[in-house]
Amino acid sequence: MTCSFFRMPPGVKIIKWPHQQEPTEDAVRREMEQYGFQVYDLQTIPGWFERSRHAHDYDEIRGAVRGVTTFHFDDGPVTIEAGDILIIPGGTAHEVRSHNGNSFSAFKGSPGGKRSVTELGDGKGSVEWLAGTNSTDQTG
Repeated sequence: MTCSFFRMPPGVKIIKWPHQQEPTEDAVRREMEQYGFQVYDLQTIPGWFERSRHAHDYDEIRGAVRGVTTFHFDDGPVTIEAGDILIIPGGTAHEVRSHNGNSFSAFKGSPGGKRSVTELGDGKGSVEWLAGTNSTDQTG
């Protein structure tokens, strides 16, 4: 019998919720800021959500507030749940998929507190796509 262990994609870090109490929006935000990031958005995505392949030119941080979702990297998937903090190195391509019917809420942040995206797919699930604009301006 052989066992295989999943290795985290290079540079990707997951920090599990270290506290006894349930994570709240304020508590998750404070936890993220302790890592030197500025939060710029709280995003809620619907169940069965898919975000196409993309990357950021800065380190991205996600702080899960509610629900469960999976980030898919070239080296494999990473699933986070409420309270988890995920740090993704700049330039790391990834997709996001919710594999259930429940919504997922997470704060997003960057070292400078601004959003910038390089689309590597069709843009499905982007902030612009969700807003119905399908804008090609990826800085907003």
